[in-house]
Amino acid sequence: MSEENTKKDLFETMPVPQAVAKMCIPSIIGSLVMMLYSMADTYFVGALNSSIESSAVTLASPVLLAFNAVNNLFGVGTGSYMSRCLGVRDHDTTRRTSAFGIYWALISGFVFSGVFLAFRPFFLKLLGATADTYAVTSEYIFWTVICGAVPSILNVVLGYLIRAEGAAMHATIGTMSGCILNVILDPFFILPRFLGMGAAGAGLATFISNSVAVLYFLILIAVKKEKTFVSFKWKDFAAQKGIAKPVFNVGVPAAIQNLLNVTGQTVLNNFASAYGPAVVSAVGISHKIIMVPLMMAIGVSNGITPLISYNYSSGDRKRMKDVFRFTLKISMGIAIVMALGTFIFPGKLMTFFIKDADIVSYGEVFLRIASVTIPCMAMDFIAVGVFQACGMGRKSLIFAVLRKIVLEIPALFIWNRIFPINGLAAAQPTSEFILAIAAIVVLRKIFKDVPRGQDA
Repeated sequence: MSEENTKKDLFETMPVPQAVAKMCIPSIIGSLVMMLYSMADTYFVGALNSSIESSAVTLASPVLLAFNAVNNLFGVGTGSYMSRCLGVRDHDTTRRTSAFGIYWALISGFVFSGVFLAFRPFFLKLLGATADTYAVTSEYIFWTVICGAVPSILNVVLGYLIRAEGAAMHATIGTMSGCILNVILDPFFILPRFLGMGAAGAGLATFISNSVAVLYFLILIAVKKEKTFVSFKWKDFAAQKGIAKPVFNVGVPAAIQNLLNVTGQTVLNNFASAYGPAVVSAVGISHKIIMVPLMMAIGVSNGITPLISYNYSSGDRKRMKDVFRFTLKISMGIAIVMALGTFIFPGKLMTFFIKDADIVSYGEVFLRIASVTIPCMAMDFIAVGVFQACGMGRKSLIFAVLRKIVLEIPALFIWNRIFPINGLAAAQPTSEFILAIAAIVVLRKIFKDVPRGQDA
């Protein structure tokens, strides 16, 4: 079977459970590995027991989070439009769309590098670097931003584009290769018994790992040649007419959603800091534990997006609904099991990360409250995946604003006033529960109104 027929079979005729598994399992694995990757620098630099070295990673984190906004803009936005174009057999626009995402991601990476190279002292001061932490933070940013912006952004964007045409396994292999290599290289570059570069070594490991992942994707695209719709051709990028609007309709809300998540976490940290370091640590560790089902929900959302996009644009209403319903059943089943586990065994989960009795005590309460969030997150992120798949960027943006600005942040003030400390954990469940109800209402209308033969 040719490459094109294989893709057509995946999107149109393969049994729904098999198609969903083929797209979602690699995506979920990739999301979980990305979470491990994001924790690697913090873990190994923390092993140095140096507040200065650890501060460098913390101070630079807002810049690295800003990369995710670019990733969502050109990865989620471009990937969604590519799948919709494939659904109506518009292969020329699919190639032009991929080139649009690739080259603008590349340009964004170089802009990040150039701006930080030119104004490094200004940004270091803005990030909060002091006389003690300035040099170490500067070295870490040299590798992760000045050298690393391009491969860091391009790695994630290429993964989205390759997944958009149905090659979920290749997308995951590329992303995982960088993540696993980073975990392997971190101790070698960071720890004193090896190269002993400290935080700078963590940055170098990240730069090398992302570069290797990009190399994998470039080789894959070169080997596939005419069998892939992902294009680096300049002529495809030059023919941009009609591409930007549908890409940005989905990409801009996805980028804003990322920035709002950062804002929400910053506000929560400020509330927690008023109660002392034990509460801050308990909030941080419980958040990391809840990140596991969260990343699974995001993995499912990313995995089904190409399937929903393709069948939405081709007008196959039945298959689109079948994909959604099957995915929702499986996701909710897993989410309920994880919620029960979190509610029943919060102490065991906390002590896996830390043994301090006070922190574990706070964390047990936080996790029990947060366990309610898990099934709601499964519903909410699948809904966002459907919005992005169908090009409904406005709905995605509304949900992002509702989640953080309208619901979660005000709920922090209310619950913290009613139940000091423990109320901090109740804000997210409140937000996600209300959003889950809204998601059900909106999705029912979307599936009722899906037109046949919808244009991409």
